Formats: sequence, C-alpha cells, structure tokens
Amino acid sequence: MPDFRSILDDDRIYYFDGGYGTLLQSRGLPAGLSPELWGLKAPEVIRGVHQDYLDAGADILTTNTFGGSRPKLGLDADPYELNKAMTALARQVAGDRAFVAASIGPTGHFVKPLGDLTFRELVDIYKEQIKGCVDGGADLILGETHFDLAEAKAVVVAARLVCDLPVAVSMTFEGPASLTGTSPQTFVDTMQNMGVELIGTNCSAGPEQMHDTLRAWAPRLETPTFAEANAGLPVLDADGNTSFRLPPEPFAEQAAGFVELGAKFIGGCCGTTPDHIRALRAKVGDATWVRPQKTDNAQLVLTSRSVSVPIGFDHPGVIIGERINPTGKKQLTAELQESVFTEAHRFAAEQVEQGAPVLDVNVGAPMVDEVALLPELAISLTGRFTAPLSIDSNDAKAVEAGLWGYPGSPLVNSISGEPGKMEELGPLCKLFGAPFILLPIVGNKLPVTAAERIEVIEGLLSKADALGIPRRLIMVDALALTVSSKPEAARHSMEVMRHCRDEWNLPTTIGLSNISFGLPARELLNSTFLTLSMASGLCSFIANPNSARIQESLHAAEVLLNRDPQAERYIDKYSDWTGGSSAASAPSSAASKGGDTAGLPPVQAAVIKGDKDGVVALVETELANGMAAMNIVNDLLIPGILAVGDKYEKKEYFLPQLLQSAETMQTAFQRLQPLLEEDGSAGEKPVVVMATVEGDIHDIGKNIVCLMLKNYGFEVVDLGKDVPAEKIVAAAAEHNAAVIGLSALMTTTMVRMEDTVKLVAERGLDAKVIIGGAVVTEKFCTAIGADGWSTDAVAAVKLAQRLTQ
Repeated sequence: MPDFRSILDDDRIYYFDGGYGTLLQSRGLPAGLSPELWGLKAPEVIRGVHQDYLDAGADILTTNTFGGSRPKLGLDADPYELNKAMTALARQVAGDRAFVAASIGPTGHFVKPLGDLTFRELVDIYKEQIKGCVDGGADLILGETHFDLAEAKAVVVAARLVCDLPVAVSMTFEGPASLTGTSPQTFVDTMQNMGVELIGTNCSAGPEQMHDTLRAWAPRLETPTFAEANAGLPVLDADGNTSFRLPPEPFAEQAAGFVELGAKFIGGCCGTTPDHIRALRAKVGDATWVRPQKTDNAQLVLTSRSVSVPIGFDHPGVIIGERINPTGKKQLTAELQESVFTEAHRFAAEQVEQGAPVLDVNVGAPMVDEVALLPELAISLTGRFTAPLSIDSNDAKAVEAGLWGYPGSPLVNSISGEPGKMEELGPLCKLFGAPFILLPIVGNKLPVTAAERIEVIEGLLSKADALGIPRRLIMVDALALTVSSKPEAARHSMEVMRHCRDEWNLPTTIGLSNISFGLPARELLNSTFLTLSMASGLCSFIANPNSARIQESLHAAEVLLNRDPQAERYIDKYSDWTGGSSAASAPSSAASKGGDTAGLPPVQAAVIKGDKDGVVALVETELANGMAAMNIVNDLLIPGILAVGDKYEKKEYFLPQLLQSAETMQTAFQRLQPLLEEDGSAGEKPVVVMATVEGDIHDIGKNIVCLMLKNYGFEVVDLGKDVPAEKIVAAAAEHNAAVIGLSALMTTTMVRMEDTVKLVAERGLDAKVIIGGAVVTEKFCTAIGADGWSTDAVAAVKLAQRLTQ
C-alpha cells in the first residue's frame, strides 16, 4: 500500500468500513463482554468481519481496538499486546488492498477540571495503546467517537509522541455541539492547529442529521474530511435485540450527500454492515472529490473547549485582556504566593464581561513557582470561563507545563530570538497546536527601526520553517516603544504591521500601553495609536478592556474598516452613547457564562456562574444577615440550579458549565447541611439507587446524573458500573428507594436493563425504574416496561421529581 498521506490530495473518494458492535453480536459476541477482549478469544470472527468489509469495497479497515485503552480493558489485560494482536489481524486481511486504521476510542474519563485525570496521564494511557497498534502494522491512527476536545487532543499528542503515522480524529456531536460543548467549527480549528491529517465526525444519529455538522465546520476547513453515520437510531425487536432502522439502500442514498458537502472519505458507524458499505459505494460510483473552498480566511485561530477566536485582517480586532498579571497588583501577588485564585478569577470575570475574547495569564511574582502555578491557574480558569487563554511567561518550562493542561489552542506569549528559545518552545507549540507571539528581540537590544525588526523577524521565521512549524501558528509582535523617548516609535511599529500583512500574510499584535509611557492623557494616545494601527494591519492588542476610549476607538474603527457589517455591533453597543465615561460599558449581550445574573441575589448568581470558590463566603453573609439555612436552600440555591438546568436544555450551557454549577451548589449545601440537621429542617429525602447495568463499564453519564440528583434534594446510592440486576434490586429494597436509575451506553448492554425491571416486579417493590444512555429510546423504554427514560442529566432529574411527587 502507498503511504496514506499520498492519497489525501488526489481526487478519489475513499471508503471506511462500517459498524462492528451489532455485527459482532450477531456472530456470537456475548452481551456485555468487551469486543476487544472477545476478539482475542475469537480471532476468526474478527477476521471474517474485516474480510466481509474488504469484499464490500472498504478502502480502510478499522481495527477492533476502539475500547483498547487500559481504563476500558481493566488491570488484568495487557493493552499493548491486545492492540498489537488486533491490529495485526486487520493487517493480515487488508494486505495491499486496504489501509488499516487503528481505532482509538474514549477512555470513559474526563481530564481536570471536569474529571480525575491529568492531561499527561491521559496521553500516557493512549501512548500505551497506540504503541501496540503501530507495532501491529497500522497505516494511520484513528481517534473516533470522541465527545470531549481535551481527550481528542490527547489522542493526537500521544500519536505524535509515539510515531510518525498520519492521524485522523473524529468527534461525535449532539446537535450544535459535543457533550462537553465543542462546536464543529471549534473542533476543526483545534485539530487544524495540531496539523491533523484527516478530520471527521461519526456516530450520534443518521446521515441526514450529520449533514448539518459538515456545513457548520466548512467556513475555515482546509483539511480533508470523513463522515460515518449510524444506520439511524437503534430500535428493539420482539426478541429483545437491538437493530437500526435504515437499510442499506436508504442509508446509501442519504450518506452519498456527504460527498456533495466536501467529504473525501465516507463510511458507516453503528448498525451499518458490509451491505451498507457496498450500497454506498455503488451509489457514489465514480464521483470525484472536489476540495471545498473555505470562506473564512482567518490568519490564526485560538480556541478553548467551546469557543473559537479567529484573528486576521478580515476579522474584528481582538483584545487580549492584560489584567491577570501580578505586576503592580499587591493583592493578586499575595494570593498567587498562597496559590489562591480569587483575585485572578475576579479579573477574568471583569475582562470577559467587558468584551475581551482572550485572557492573558501571567503568574510571574516573587516566591511563586511558575512551573507549578501557571498550569494550575489555567486549569482553574478553563473550568470557569470559555474565553481562550494566552499563556504568558518568560520561563519556558512554565509555558510547557501550561500547554500540558489546556484543552484547546491557547496563545503562547511569547517566543523571542533568545538563544534556544525557538528550538525549545517552537516544537511544543507545534505538538499542542498552540499559536504563539513571535517577539522580534535578540539578546538585550531592542530593534528600534522597522528595518531592524523585519530582519529579526525574517531570521526567526527561517528557524520556525526549519522546525516544521506552520505559519498558521505565528503572530508577530510589532513592538511598541514609548514615543516620549523614541518619537518615531509608532511609525516604525505600523511599518512592521504593514510588512507582516502585505509580504508575509502574518497577523500582528502589540502591547498597546507601552506607546504612551511617561506622557499625560495616556488613553488618548493609546486609542489614537490603536486606530492608526488597525488601518495598518494590526489584528490584536494586549490591553485593559475596561477603558471606554479604547473600546470606542476599536468599535468605530471596525465600522470604518468595513469589518462590522451594517455597523451592527457598533449600533448595539453605542446606540445610547453619551461619551466621556471613564470605564467601558459591558456588551449588550451576555459575554460570559452567567453574564445575565445582574440583579439576582449573590448566592443564586454564584450557582449560575459556577463560582465554587466564592459561594461559601456569600452563604456566610446571608447567615450573618439572619437568613435561615433552609431559606438559603429553597430561595437561593434551588432557583439557581433550576436556572442552570434551563440553560442546559436551551444549549446555552454545556456539560462543563453544568458540572461547575452543580459543584458550586454542593459546596454551598455542605456548609449548610450541619445547620439543617441541627434545626431538623433537613427532612427525609427520596432515595434513588443508581447503577450502570451488568457488562457495561461506562459511568460518566451516570455520575453526572448522581451529582445533579443530589443538588435537587435526592439521597443517591451510587452502586457504580457493571452491576447485576440482583444487586441493584437488593440495594433498592435495603434503602427503600423511590427510584432506580439505570445507565447503559452500548446496544449490547442496554438489554440488561430489562432484567432489573422484571426483578422489581417479581419482588413487588414500589420503586420506579428510569433508564438512560446514548442508545436508549422511548420505544425501548416502553418495550421493557420501564417507568421513564431521559436524554440527559437535567431531564433525568425532572423525571425523578415527577415520579416521586
């Protein structure tokens, strides 16, 4: 076979294989058993499935290693040997007729602050799995069915550290975003920053629903894509087996539309069979691939887990908020020295509310270990705010540590011409897909003239090129020297901006306030310089967003530069403008998580905003003012979490915000619980027994439901995962449970839910049984006689409330 990379630019359409779960189940896979572990015992069955897909016309065979990570296999398995064996099996069948894609699925764990793993730990888990796949003969690494951007990123980092094989990554979207809030566009932006060779989407629903995803990520897409849809949603037949509604021909009819939307590789996911792939290949026929033309020419894009910030000549100027920097800030310095982040969070909230799309984060203060503290603060901020971060430190090791803890594409501030700096930080930025500011300084001498700076920039760009660092990761600092000592400083800065734009197509940034140092009316000079610079090609600037004059100049310039169509943003912000105010007004629309909490009681607002660190102090204030503990719960905490639930259902919040708010409420409730027990107002709580059914080791969804139920006043008995029906029903009887909640992620294990429903009826328990999971449907719920089903944690809580009233 040729190198996989060699086919990425030809005009052919290529075909992945289809689903494995239901196909293996039909060929003897026992319900609840890991397909990967079973594959070691029944290699001929796995070989047969590969052969059937090859005969159906698949150009890429996917290995039976989707759940081959250590957390999924358990401690008794050897991930390396299993992945090597399963990959070698696919390699034997593929021969020189097909490529072999090493399937790398989710581990079932989140990284901090959402979960218990560090990013390094997750990368190590994937390195172990990928090494086995590489040694087994894989042609490419395929991260598939990922729903969290940090985990998808970990697959890429692990693959790059292990091998030089091309990497494909696929994310699963539920409507407009993934489970943890990543949109298709942000996924593409992040993966392209990392240099992923193939970007795709799979699973979730049928082909028609997947069309929206391909349209959503099109504006900035320049990487070949693939799409693998399910054969519709699963249904339960009369014998209790799961099947999928779309037969091969209708599936092919719908999936063929992926080609028209720019997909170069197409295939199938859950419920599809060799017949589906055969029909798809026949339907598409000899169609050729036409590379889609992107419509958004951003020069550089920063991302968080859920937000993209494009930076470029056709985009609005981006304020990089400068306030999280201990220089000149005694309280912030003192807190950082104690590893306390209250003031840093306050500065972040203020800047986001004032419209700063990016936050610079610097912890460089005396007696602060930047290597330890910078990533800790970055992780804390990502749990509270959606704005991408700029990791700012002169310590290369601190920058590296910060990169290891960030879920998206942060900005690195900065890489200078200091000896060895580009060689040390450049490859790290490439590995993590982190754009960086190129600072044209060599040694201790500041280049004064534009010609001097351009010469330095040329040298640094040559170094970056030699290291294989793509230009899409580079933004140049045009250097603002003070005009009080260097009168020509502003003119030279603007000349650098124009040169970067016209000759190199590189975006520029600048530390805005440096220009006016030592002069009166500094904001007047800063704002005027900003306007002139934007006309010269400046794309972003580091400044305090809480400046009315800076904000006015920015928004006015956008209108004049034709980057604010119909002056929409300008009118929205300044329709009631009077002028002369010293502080910037907050944007009309909420610019941050919880930005619409003005006027609400502080405790309630803290729950909505997820202010876990500050909520206890607010509760103490209410107690000191004479408010009863039960009233705080009923009048402040519960309305807050109800508002969060509404936002989640409306897709205004996603899983990270939901978890942050839930943990904030838990923190407040823990403070109040002793008081509630003292005065007897705690009351008896309805008991819910929760479990993931026998044979299923997925428990992320269940854990989230448990957390939300506790916040709504339920007592939760969590039995964990892989729990037999007998144990579930016994626990329900022991605790006099009002509700039993069952979770299952796989079609092969969802049938185990019926075991509990039947046993509850046999034992005559009064408990209601509710079920949930990605593959669970209302029809399945009715078929097994459960009392209700839910699609997410908020819906589960509402269902439990209704059943216990």
